[in-house]
Amino acid sequence: MLRTLELLNKSKIIESYKILDFKYGKNFYFLKIKAKIIDKSELYIREYVSEKEFLYSYHWQDEKGNLRIRWDNAPHYKNLKTYPHHKHISTNILESEETNIEDIIKFIEKKLKS
Repeated sequence: MLRTLELLNKSKIIESYKILDFKYGKNFYFLKIKAKIIDKSELYIREYVSEKEFLYSYHWQDEKGNLRIRWDNAPHYKNLKTYPHHKHISTNILESEETNIEDIIKFIEKKLKS
């Protein structure tokens, strides 16, 4: 959790963020964040981390609420080389090398520069 918050605080593309939900126990945490990006788009971050699991969903949408890309590791789309990691772009399901918040922020930074 601290790593995620640290990355959001250091990023030049994150204008602000709000923690929407946070739960934790002895061996897990669940974090849900809404981050505003400098281009007025938003990134919704969901992470569940335990000793045995790392489940995530990173949902990037434009200022009107339209999906740009959503990355997640829900265990479906077994035909993809990067299973369970994948991304949704419109109605397309694609392989994804971006598998954590650091990767996602770097990806969005590159998109905003181009």
